[in-house]
Parts: sequence; C-alpha cells; structure tokens
Amino acid sequence: MYPTDLTDSAWQVIEEILADKRKRKYSLRAILNALLYLTKTGCQWRLMPNDLPPWPLCYYYFWNRSAEAMAQ
Repeated sequence: MYPTDLTDSAWQVIEEILADKRKRKYSLRAILNALLYLTKTGCQWRLMPNDLPPWPLCYYYFWNRSAEAMAQ
C-alpha cells in the first residue's frame, strides 16, 4: 500500500460512478491507484514499482480516459 492509494470509502463512490463489471487481470482500483501514485510522485512511466500494474496498461488507461474527457 502507498499513501496515494484510494480508501475503501473513496473507492465505493468511484466504483458506483464507473459501474463497470467486466473481468480484468488488474482491477480498475489497482490501475487508478497506480495512476495516483504516478501523478503524486512524478516518477517516469517505466520506473513505476513492480507491485503496481504494468506501466503500458496504466498508460493505456490514462490516455484513453483523457481522450474521453476531452471529447465531452
């Protein structure tokens, strides 16, 4: 666990908003925690700790969600 990880109550709120129940190898919570870690620490994508989801996967979610937000 990292100080940037979502609390259980914060995740419950976000999970209701996302309402996505697809099966994944890495949970959306783990991916979001990785993105929060990345933005807080300012580390490079390829230097993310190994206990987080792989950086290419996090990068994919980061850019896809950013593009969706800009399109709205």
